[in-house]
Amino acid sequence: MHIGRTTGVAAGTSFIDPKALAKIDSLELLARTVVEGFINGLHRSPNLGASMDFAEHRAYMPGDDLRRIDWRLFGRSDRYFVKEFEADTNTNLLLLLDVSASMGFASSGISKLQYAKYLASCLGYFSSRQRDRVGLATFENTIVDYVPPAAKHLPIVLQTIARAKPEGQSNIDAALRAVAEHARRRQIVVIISDLYDEPERVVRAVARLRNRGNDLIVLQVLDPAELELPFDHAANFEDMETGEAIPVVPSLLREQYRTLVQEHTATLARLMREERIDYALFNTAQPLDHALFAYLADRQRLSRTR
Repeated sequence: MHIGRTTGVAAGTSFIDPKALAKIDSLELLARTVVEGFINGLHRSPNLGASMDFAEHRAYMPGDDLRRIDWRLFGRSDRYFVKEFEADTNTNLLLLLDVSASMGFASSGISKLQYAKYLASCLGYFSSRQRDRVGLATFENTIVDYVPPAAKHLPIVLQTIARAKPEGQSNIDAALRAVAEHARRRQIVVIISDLYDEPERVVRAVARLRNRGNDLIVLQVLDPAELELPFDHAANFEDMETGEAIPVVPSLLREQYRTLVQEHTATLARLMREERIDYALFNTAQPLDHALFAYLADRQRLSRTR
């Protein structure tokens, strides 16, 4: 997925500064503010839903409709399973939001987690308006909160996003292994994270979610300071997850640092492309509309290839 592929998706929409959005208290209002300008974006045909044709069983999760529990299977196994059915119209969108401590970083304006919250809320709101079923998993080294995709779960998804706090150490491999246990249905899976790990490990972890034909979209969120190292004075730089501190003289390391960051993101983009996983990098100073435009452009591409 490329940021530039937005021609014709929502021409004329004005971009919204994330700092301006930070003044809006309600995530639903914020999402509506961003989305309403181009709500007529493309809608893709669904895969699994609630028609009369049975598709599969999956383990019951809190929030699932109790009417869909297979009680006969419970009688045989003493475990709760929910029936899944072939869909007539809609698809599922599962948002995966990284809430590890590093996501709390902010050099100015808003933190990476705030930006990621806005992004997740907008994507969820847009998909809900398109009558998709929306779900959410927040994660660090495992799942923190999980809301299964459902037609009426947007309010729960937004509430869960709103209360998310940056804490804990990230382990994307372990976290996505746990998510994969719940993401066995065919759906769109959007991962929003700063992706602080080795690119090869990240891609292996993400590729695991391709199970059963999931469409994978990875949105990397970074702060401007993480991209440029603009600091002037020597200081101890502390890892927000481990607490480890190292002395750094920015003027001596800036060019080398920028080169390493560029190599990291370029490697991620290449490996994702080789695995046919859609990837985009977002700067928290970038207008949020760009992210939604990229998502819409990707859905347009998917609709042409299916």
